Amino acid sequence: MTLTAVELLEVLWGRASTAPASPSQMRVLLMLEHQDGINLRTLADSLASTPPSTSRLCDRLVAAGFVERVVSPADRREVRLHLSDRGRVFLDDLRARREQELQAVLELMPAAKRTALLEGLEAFCDTAALQIHSDEPHAGDRTA
Repeated sequence: MTLTAVELLEVLWGRASTAPASPSQMRVLLMLEHQDGINLRTLADSLASTPPSTSRLCDRLVAAGFVERVVSPADRREVRLHLSDRGRVFLDDLRARREQELQAVLELMPAAKRTALLEGLEAFCDTAALQIHSDEPHAGDRTA
């Protein structure tokens, strides 16, 4: 049942296209939204990728206007990555379109089932956030 729900959610979310961002670029945008100002090495580690591949990925996002590179005031050799205003607007718009797709399905569900789903999703979000944050290295554990 869980697999079916995941697949159906992917179909619904697919209706709200992420173009012009690829799935890999979406991961970067979402990571930068939650870890604003991280450096390239930290981003590459989080993506389980190499710095050159991650740099090329970021080059495309910078060219699209979704990401900004800023030289660190503490170390001019280090570049910090930030989600641009255009990147934030893109993510907000994508979320709004995804929400519309989900809302259309939820409106067809009985009220009691919607309530049960909401309670389950809240518990899922809380637990997933705890797991994700416990897996993250501490800020002082990594160097650029």
